[in-house]
Amino acid sequence: MRHRGVIPILIVLASLIPDAPPLAAESDVPGPKKVIKSDRDWAKQLNQLQFMVTRRKSTEPAFSGKLTRNHAMGTYTCVCCDQPLFSSRAKFESGTGWPSFWSPVAADRIQTAPDYHGSEPRIEVTCSRCDAHLGHVFEDGPPPTGLRFCMNSAALKFVAEAKPKAKAKAKTKAEPEPEPAPTPEPSAPDPSAPASAPTPAP
Repeated sequence: MRHRGVIPILIVLASLIPDAPPLAAESDVPGPKKVIKSDRDWAKQLNQLQFMVTRRKSTEPAFSGKLTRNHAMGTYTCVCCDQPLFSSRAKFESGTGWPSFWSPVAADRIQTAPDYHGSEPRIEVTCSRCDAHLGHVFEDGPPPTGLRFCMNSAALKFVAEAKPKAKAKAKTKAEPEPEPAPTPEPSAPDPSAPASAPTPAP
C-alpha cells in the first residue's frame, strides 16, 4: 500500500517530460557529466543549509528561500555543480512556499526515485550530474505536464538572463554650418581731417 501514488507519477514523468515544449536548445545546455566529491569536499564548498539540503536530503522551511518569489528571467542551476536544471519560463506560483516548476530544461538533467521516508511516499528529484537532493515532484502542477517540481531554494542558484544589447541608434550627420563672413578691418584715420571736439564729462 505504500507504493500507491508513486508509480503513477513515475509513469507521468516518463511520458510527459520528453514531450514538453523545449525550454532550451540542447546545444545551449551541456550534457551531464558526473561530479563526484567526498562529503568533506562538499562541506567546504557549500554553506550549512546547502549541505544539509543537497547532501543530507533535508528540507528548508517554507517561504524561507530567497528564490521562492523570484520572478526574474533566467536559469536555475544546481548549487553544487552548476548544471542547468529549470528555466524561469517553467516557474509558477504554487503557494507552497518553495520554488515550483512544471518541467526541467531537459529530462536528462534530473533523476527521480521513490522516497519512502515520512508518512507518505513521494518521488525524490536529484541532480543527474552530482546526485544533489533537490526536492520532490507531485501530480498537482499546471499544464502542459500536470507536474509540480517542488524544489528547495537552497539547492538552486539563479543565473539571470543576459539582457539584449540596445541597438545603436543611427547617427544623423549634421549639416555643415556656413562659414562666418569675414569682419571688415577698420579703415585708418585720415590725417587731413579736423579733430573732433572731446565729449564733455557730465
